[in-house]
Amino acid sequence: MKTSDFYYDLPQELIAQTPMKRRDGSRLMTLDRRTGETGHRRFHDLPSLLRPGDCLIMNDSRVLPARLLGRRLPGGGACEVLLLTDRGDNVWECLVRPGRKLRAGARMTFGDGSLAAEVVKEEADGNRLIRFEYEGIFLEILERLGKMPLPPYIKEELQDQERYQTVYSKVLGSAAAPTAGLHFTKPLLEEIAAGGVGLGYVTLHVGLGTFRPVKEESVEDHEMHSEFCTIPPETAELINRTKADGGRVICVGTTSCRTLESWAGEDGHMEPRSGWTNIYLYPGCRFKVMDGLVTNFHLPESTLIMLVSAFAGREAVLNAYREAVKERYRFFSFGDAMFIL
Repeated sequence: MKTSDFYYDLPQELIAQTPMKRRDGSRLMTLDRRTGETGHRRFHDLPSLLRPGDCLIMNDSRVLPARLLGRRLPGGGACEVLLLTDRGDNVWECLVRPGRKLRAGARMTFGDGSLAAEVVKEEADGNRLIRFEYEGIFLEILERLGKMPLPPYIKEELQDQERYQTVYSKVLGSAAAPTAGLHFTKPLLEEIAAGGVGLGYVTLHVGLGTFRPVKEESVEDHEMHSEFCTIPPETAELINRTKADGGRVICVGTTSCRTLESWAGEDGHMEPRSGWTNIYLYPGCRFKVMDGLVTNFHLPESTLIMLVSAFAGREAVLNAYREAVKERYRFFSFGDAMFIL
């Protein structure tokens, strides 16, 4: 199967640059994966598409304000650091700019000087290991000095940083938002729960690898990035009970899907689990536990559109995407949503 099989034409003006004024006011395309039939609603209609006994599984990871703007020492030239992975002992793996000026030994300062840093190693892939120096609690300093690491296709400055967080985000650690969850409001979740639908949470810390393009000609040759995820006991119990009672397990976002499918037994049984996953789902893969998916519209030739195609069928998905373009849906992180059953 070729990567080009997952290409579609997308006018640049359909890439959403800012969030909707009302989170649940975004559009919602429905896709029946058995028939390929589509429908058009608003996201706040989602409760009417769910049944008592279903469960929604959401990713409660919270995005780190991981983009730091600072100055190089000495001299004061501008620099930018993007935190990727905590390596321990105040050392983080990072992306840096300008790379040619930030070699091993280079020093930087951020904000009011309460955060300093030194490049301790250059990795083979161009990333840097950086040791940070500070007084107090690093995450509190980061909340004060850092900016949201928005995807490269978003050019607008985000006015309210909380709009790149889900309303149920809790566990700091992601380099990007689990964007399907951005459409939910607390009242909408309360309405869903009041309708007899179970709400469960997993944690998967989204890495920037989620934006890494598939460069290989063959889909099967792509190497998937790893991300850390957790399924707590109460969520595993909810999934197993839902299945046993004939309900549907509906994942909110590809990250929730990847978490469940990574650890589900062959019969769909779920146990509590934590660990790293690099599961790669593309057409031909079998889904063991997920019955439905709430997701945004994804980049052409990305691993995410491949996952959606694995679940709903490539032709059905590409037809739905062409319809979304025709109907002027908004695409990607701040864009509209699909509900696939």
